[in-house]
Amino acid sequence: MIANRSMPASAVIPVLSYPDVETASRWLCQVFGFEQRLIIGNHRHQLGFGDGAVVVTGSKNGEPIPEQAGAPFAVMVRVEDVDAHHKRAARHGVVILSPPASYPYGERQYTCRDLAGHHWTFSQSIADVAPEDWGGVAVGTRAVWE
Repeated sequence: MIANRSMPASAVIPVLSYPDVETASRWLCQVFGFEQRLIIGNHRHQLGFGDGAVVVTGSKNGEPIPEQAGAPFAVMVRVEDVDAHHKRAARHGVVILSPPASYPYGERQYTCRDLAGHHWTFSQSIADVAPEDWGGVAVGTRAVWE
């Protein structure tokens, strides 16, 4: 799997939705010991904990984040071949919410809904992209709020 500075190295990444991303990120860092890794606008923060990670999301310009629409959480899974994974899921009748697409942050992703309505995003790193190259802000290994 290609390493990408814009993505946590974890294979499975919970994506949690909060009304206030900054407040939630601060709380998770102060209370649970997460470390802020990356800030994406005012709607998405990546937090690390040991070898794991979590993504904290909120609304973007008042609109729900697509992979979160109608769900309080989602799961992101890093895969080797997102197109092959998408074909397999579609062949099994999975509801595809967004087809595979490549993004400037070096990931190719698709989003679907499972049999219970949970949202899943499958992501393949296609390039190692510095967060600053697409508008993200790399924070480092220490929490901003201690």
